[in-house]
Amino acid sequence: MDSGRVTRRSQHTLWHWATPQAETILATRDLGAILRFHRAVHGINQTELGRLLGYDKTYISLLELGKRSIEDIGSRQHIAESLRLPPHVLGITDPADTDHRAMLQFGESTVRLAEIARQSGHASEAVAELWPLIARLEARVDDGHTERDVLHLLARARVGLGVALGNVLPEERLSTAARWTAKSIGIARYFGDPTFTSYVLRMHGNELRKARLHGAAVDRLLHAVSLAPNQEARAAALPLLARAAGTLRNQLLFDKAIRESDRLLNEAEHTSLFNPYALHEIRLRGLISTGQADIATQLVEQGSPVPTTTVAPQWRVIELITVAQVRLAADDLSGAAQSLHTAVDEAIRQRLPHQLQRIVRAAANRLPEINEAASHALDRIRQEMAA
Repeated sequence: MDSGRVTRRSQHTLWHWATPQAETILATRDLGAILRFHRAVHGINQTELGRLLGYDKTYISLLELGKRSIEDIGSRQHIAESLRLPPHVLGITDPADTDHRAMLQFGESTVRLAEIARQSGHASEAVAELWPLIARLEARVDDGHTERDVLHLLARARVGLGVALGNVLPEERLSTAARWTAKSIGIARYFGDPTFTSYVLRMHGNELRKARLHGAAVDRLLHAVSLAPNQEARAAALPLLARAAGTLRNQLLFDKAIRESDRLLNEAEHTSLFNPYALHEIRLRGLISTGQADIATQLVEQGSPVPTTTVAPQWRVIELITVAQVRLAADDLSGAAQSLHTAVDEAIRQRLPHQLQRIVRAAANRLPEINEAASHALDRIRQEMAA
């Protein structure tokens, strides 16, 4: 057996209670069916299962056939612990399990509130909220408790943490953000849910782009688009693909992704990532990267679209920098300086080191005063992070 198959097999047995089939079996509370499922997943016989539980083969057979039952709490607790089952599945009221279910409910709220905080310009608060939740969930998984709701929440929390880190870290550390989003890919693929897998891949792809791993970013985002099961999921992935394709200077792919995004603007629901305002900035940046600066200049002169939904505060900074880059390409130093002055102030207020680094590059050589102001602000943030 090759190493890849061994890895997949070990992961499958580790997460065997997280599959849809397992959910159905656990919902029956049928001990016989649960024992048969455990044996099938691990490829063991009744003798081996009996050895694990401390029973003989005959007793295991009777339990699986429903000819014997286990009523005492101690024995049911023993089986739950041995098979890494949530105790309530076998009818046991366990304080630790009750606390865990309460933690899952709290965790769902934590992930949602962290996303709201990030989109409101408070990414540092999102990071602070998600760290302890992830630590508790990972400890649960390390103990062998890999129920579906645990893994699903863990995957979402890791993605949320990675994206929040992508807002607060400087460029030289953005690979950390990409690594956190990558941690959720295995779980998403194991579940086999196209919507969730597409979501994880598009968020991971965007963090790869920010970490300047452009080829890998395009690959993940193309996969996210191909998996998208509906217009909303496709609309969420296409603008990010357009941005990554522009950064890679792939004009054909950039133009194609932008065209389809434009078409979906009239068909899919607008979100904080998919709306005319965000797409305008993505289009400008891609046009500059792919050698179409004249078209970008014309769009800047026409002005930005009016937001059709709530836009995250950092998008204003992102757009100001991109507009400045377009004006610089058109030799409009005054207009570029005006945009970058505002962008520096906002990037400092929102603590966006990555955007300050973009300002430093944009202002280099041609706007030395702005370059110096952004560099000093970036140094202060780095010192604060190091402390």
